[in-house]
Amino acid sequence: MQNNNILVVGGAGYIGSHTCLQLSEKGYQPVVYDNLSNGHEEFVRWGVLEKGDIRDRRRLDEVIARHEPRAILHFAAMIEVGESVRDPVSFYDNNVIGTLTLLSAALAAGIDAFVFSSTCATYGLPDSVPMDETHKQAPINPYGRTKWICEQAMKDYGMYKGLRSVILRYFNAAGADFEGRIGEWHEPETHAIPLAIDAALGRREDFKVFGTDYDTRDGTCVRDYIHVLDLADAHVRAVDYLLEGGESVELNLGTGTGTTVKELLGAIEKVAQRPFNVGYADRRDGDSTTLVANNDKARRVLGWEPQYDLASITESAWNWHSRRNG
Repeated sequence: MQNNNILVVGGAGYIGSHTCLQLSEKGYQPVVYDNLSNGHEEFVRWGVLEKGDIRDRRRLDEVIARHEPRAILHFAAMIEVGESVRDPVSFYDNNVIGTLTLLSAALAAGIDAFVFSSTCATYGLPDSVPMDETHKQAPINPYGRTKWICEQAMKDYGMYKGLRSVILRYFNAAGADFEGRIGEWHEPETHAIPLAIDAALGRREDFKVFGTDYDTRDGTCVRDYIHVLDLADAHVRAVDYLLEGGESVELNLGTGTGTTVKELLGAIEKVAQRPFNVGYADRRDGDSTTLVANNDKARRVLGWEPQYDLASITESAWNWHSRRNG
């Protein structure tokens, strides 16, 4: 009988660990491959942990031969935009060279089902909102460019080597497992919701808003926050789709609903049941006014539909962060 092993590269991280939870619930057996540079061993609760780096071809070959996964999910990227500007070399080394090494190992083992964590950062500044998958790709920072380069490689590997891939372009991942077993844990933290919650918990002096003069309903940036469990659900559906013979496709993962920074802070104040200090600063270079997904294609191809709203996101995030030591 064929095993149900799925190799989850970067599965000890934020989105990877939530996907392992959902894979397990759907009858798959996650095998986590992670160097723990950004992941957490405590998050590996649904399947075994194989320590290794995606640039280590010998180790990849060894793990793939041992577990014979039916598909690979790839979450093992460096993701912080500001850091990519300060240290583009590391981003190209890990995100591009690492991904190409992983793809070569997959093809050598005869694995043709590959799910890739990509990002709306490959689009760059929006020409139109909401953004669909036909929007031009013109990334404006090294992080976005490394993801875009990997997407191009996957398309070439598909055309000439038979690789079938689902490229999932995330908008703003947020929230946590509702039982509080796993959640968002980055060091250092750069994402808005954890930073605002830390301000509400008194762990930070304030939350900083960058720019209040944008052309939006309250002057602050608009973003599309998508619950991490909705993202995880899309990944499991992508595995199902590929194992049933689906062809390569790229899909946006967002709710289609935009939230301003001020609205987000209001939602967090509501769940925290306390006000907190908010500071204001000038716009940051490269910040888009509005980033919202058109998710029609993911609904059509995967039968996927986001289940959770902003209140669910902030409640689950508050539950996770408030239970952790500061």
